[in-house]
Amino acid sequence: MGPARCVEGLRVGYACVNTRLPSSSRTLRLAGMTSERLRELIEANLAALEAILRWNEREGIRVFRLTSNLVPFGSHPANGLEWWKEFAPRLAELGRQMRAGAMSISTHPGQFTVLSSARPDVVEAALAELEYHDRLLEAFGLDQSHKVVLHVGSGAADPDQAFVRFEAGFQGLSLGAARRLVLENDERWPLEPVLALAERIALPVVFDLFHHQLAPSLHGLGLRDLVQRAAETWQEQDGRQEVHFSTQAAGKRPGAHADEVDLTEFGRFVDEIGDLPLDCIIEVKDKERSVLRAQELLLHARR
Repeated sequence: MGPARCVEGLRVGYACVNTRLPSSSRTLRLAGMTSERLRELIEANLAALEAILRWNEREGIRVFRLTSNLVPFGSHPANGLEWWKEFAPRLAELGRQMRAGAMSISTHPGQFTVLSSARPDVVEAALAELEYHDRLLEAFGLDQSHKVVLHVGSGAADPDQAFVRFEAGFQGLSLGAARRLVLENDERWPLEPVLALAERIALPVVFDLFHHQLAPSLHGLGLRDLVQRAAETWQEQDGRQEVHFSTQAAGKRPGAHADEVDLTEFGRFVDEIGDLPLDCIIEVKDKERSVLRAQELLLHARR
């Protein structure tokens, strides 16, 4: 690996799970749901989140993605708790911790959150899920620079109609949820059409390098140019631009994330864009362990 550029702008983090600490995504079966059990799980998940945030702060990790299951069945009609009211003091306390640590907090709803679906029930569920994520971030007292990352979803075979459906679904969001939304490229939706949709409805775009390698577009542009092209979609109120880094897991289906960070590939990534003001989620199975190794690489690159 060659010498890296100055990397003052790059920060790295991870998603949802700290392998050294209790889970903040404990849940239950829908059939066994009771209000009492939901309260117990929310309380336990928030306690686990506090431990993760404190660990991150000690290790200098300021980029973190919350699990969607922090509140079990947060967007499901069966969860009738006004959890944002019942747990308001606790949520506010954790939000103060996030802000005091200058943390960049995001969420990433799962694959079934599809605004571009042709099925009204799927779109309705997607809207409910996105509103839940906005309500969660709002309950922490976090402004719109703390984002909800979403894939375009279905309809890649007919992008014009998919754009129309996505835009119609987007119009159904509250102002708060709409302002938090960012789009991410993936294997079905390469960066070029995602940028086109994002610019059509004025949303930022998260550039995912691994997805781009699997489904390239904007041929002729290097990594730095691609990141800067995505940067054009980010406004001041959106906060720091987010990017994702991961590599292929050996011997697994194309698109499966590796167990740990490939430091050689990450070093090349840093050489290209490490001086830009970016928040990078490293998507690997060993989570914080890889981030610590990536931070060590960044530390040496600064010298």
